[in-house]
Amino acid sequence: MTEPETQEKQVVVVTGAASGIGAGIARHAHARGMAVLLADIDTAALDRLAADLGGAALTCATDVADSGSVHALADLAYDSFGRVDLLFNNAGIMRAGFLWQLGESDWDAALGVNVTGVVNGIRAFVPRMIDQGGGRVVNTASIGGFAPGPMMSPYSASKFAVVAITECLQMELTMVGAPVSASVLAPGPVVTSVFDNPFGAVSHPAVDRMVAQMRELLGTDGLDADTFAELVFAGIDRGDFWLAPQGEHLDSMVRQHTATILERREPVIRQSFR
Repeated sequence: MTEPETQEKQVVVVTGAASGIGAGIARHAHARGMAVLLADIDTAALDRLAADLGGAALTCATDVADSGSVHALADLAYDSFGRVDLLFNNAGIMRAGFLWQLGESDWDAALGVNVTGVVNGIRAFVPRMIDQGGGRVVNTASIGGFAPGPMMSPYSASKFAVVAITECLQMELTMVGAPVSASVLAPGPVVTSVFDNPFGAVSHPAVDRMVAQMRELLGTDGLDADTFAELVFAGIDRGDFWLAPQGEHLDSMVRQHTATILERREPVIRQSFR
């Protein structure tokens, strides 16, 4: 890739790019003619995706829970392209189980990737985006970041945190008049591998049933990652803060959860996990 080419293209960095939503975003960005830097801890899958993109994408083995690894990713992006126009803090994992049975390692893993990974991306890239005079940070939350789900407490807590972090980021950028914007990405059901191996240290039949139901939901109601990515970029083109391509899922969940709070009702299970 020559320097003149990179200067004419928008530059996109995607964490968690090796599969699912991240891979869909990477493919769509590449199809739009953008320069793409793919980051993931799964280097073999990264290499396969880069090959699928004709070898045009740059890859970087990245552990988003490690601030040094994310700063190295930022260094590679700016050394290679000189700027970053879109940062997708997308890496995420699931840990499923009863709250009192999930271990410390389950919480450390989920919060490390899903929350600290987002913060690390912001800290590594936003100052440079401000200096370059523009850019957008897209943080992947979930519709599960607006209403909790049983047996997914680390995931729910982490995605609630991502929503709050992104709202804070946008307010702070506005306060200082920074030329950088933020967006919350709130997927509904999307066909990904997030439920392939989500179990904590302790197995339980109820957890097994919940995971099976979620896998079935993704199979019947889930968007494919490429269709989802197209809708995400349409929202970015509009400058949306709330990127909710499956708005019907988000709106229904928010209405139900908000009613529960305003009416001071006890939380209820919104799907049959029993």
